[in-house]
Amino acid sequence: MNTSILPTQIVTRHMLSPRLDIFYPELTGLPTPHIQHELNQAINQQVHKMIKDSGYYEPPQDTTLTGGYEIKNNQRNILSLMNRLYYYSGGAHGMTVQETLTMNTANGKIYSLGDLFKGGVNYTQPLNKIIEAQIKARQLDLLNPFTGITADQKWYIADKSLVLFFDLYELQAYVYGFTYFPISVYGIQSIIRDDGPLGEMIY
Repeated sequence: MNTSILPTQIVTRHMLSPRLDIFYPELTGLPTPHIQHELNQAINQQVHKMIKDSGYYEPPQDTTLTGGYEIKNNQRNILSLMNRLYYYSGGAHGMTVQETLTMNTANGKIYSLGDLFKGGVNYTQPLNKIIEAQIKARQLDLLNPFTGITADQKWYIADKSLVLFFDLYELQAYVYGFTYFPISVYGIQSIIRDDGPLGEMIY
């Protein structure tokens, strides 16, 4: 694996409108302009969908939004980022939502969770077992029982770990925030694709 590839250059853009104040990432300096454009378009589409889903545009148009982003992984052409929005439209507290994108900045591929694993492998079963073991070991106070990861499970890559996470209220009460399950790539090495993004992180 090539460990000498430089991290992708990222600049921060600012979206400012009435009741809306959001910072989001933009990729720059990629050698292939159309890949850079497509990946930036995917980031923009995700952020704008999050804004729409928050109810920002819906009457009586009193929802306020703030947002930012985090870079979870930026090495070996594998970029994993998280966009986060906090919105408030009255009540005891607002809500925070998080969405992620994991992409290959060399070929423009945006990965789904299934892309990380070998073809024909039932990856959900070992991942569920790891999560169940972590719930028990960490003695997590669950609001709802864990019934297994879903087809649209949220995740990101952080160096040599795959992190699966659950939204507010999905597994635990609001006070606990988001529930994260970091999984070492070495613990699932037998089922990951060698030529996939997790395979790139191993060596």
